[in-house]
Amino acid sequence: MRSSEVFVHPTSVVHPQAQLGEGVWIGPHCVIGEKTVIHGRTRLEGNIQILGSTEIGESCLFSPFSVVGGEPQDVAYRQEETKVRIGDRNVFREFITVHRGTVTGGGLTSIGNDNYFMAYSHIAHDCRVGNFVVFTNGSTLGGHCAVDDHATLSAFVGVHQFCRIGKSAYIGGYTVVTHDVVPFAKVAGMRPVLLYGLNAIGLRRRGFSRERIQTVKEIFKILFYSDLNTQQAVEQIQARIPAGEDRDEIIRFIQASKRGIIKKPSGTWDDESG
Repeated sequence: MRSSEVFVHPTSVVHPQAQLGEGVWIGPHCVIGEKTVIHGRTRLEGNIQILGSTEIGESCLFSPFSVVGGEPQDVAYRQEETKVRIGDRNVFREFITVHRGTVTGGGLTSIGNDNYFMAYSHIAHDCRVGNFVVFTNGSTLGGHCAVDDHATLSAFVGVHQFCRIGKSAYIGGYTVVTHDVVPFAKVAGMRPVLLYGLNAIGLRRRGFSRERIQTVKEIFKILFYSDLNTQQAVEQIQARIPAGEDRDEIIRFIQASKRGIIKKPSGTWDDESG
């Protein structure tokens, strides 16, 4: 088979109206719906269903027993035309579910590029996942959640509907997230979820300089380890920390929060926490 050719295993069912790009590979026992668009070189290994109005980008990999574009788990859903849109170079391991959006939530579940979803992950209706995000086994998003670039959700993390996970945040295993997690933070636990300082390891892996990490540390000290409330802390950050990409990212995130942020620290600040 030439690399430009489409391969469909004879046991799979592909609707004649589905659109398959060059080099798409569809293994055994797959079902591809009428309104599916799959771009070039994406591979479905087998036993996968792509349903509804779903568009998948280039060079994605789907391991067996996943369902993408299924109906949202919303009792108000009435078969409206809603969508799933997935970018390029994403890896979906075994038994993953991605549900299409709802009319009340904007009608779209979207996933960016270069993400890695480990087995049993779930992305619910109307969620937005950015780029370079890692979902470890069993991580679950409720409806209307947002996960920004480079975030990591550890095993069996559950994120409450409408919550937001900021850029480069790290969520420890089995954590139940019921409030927003600010960019660059490291949180873990249940009842309550606690802040464990800065995700310094993740930032170093991303190539953040020592000076850049130090600036975020100073912001965290004001925000989480002072006696100020959130609004007072934001005002102090604006007064004491020069404007910059990371400072402004944190402030914008807090100001846009509707559920409030996870703010309770695990202990007093020390440099080891970040």
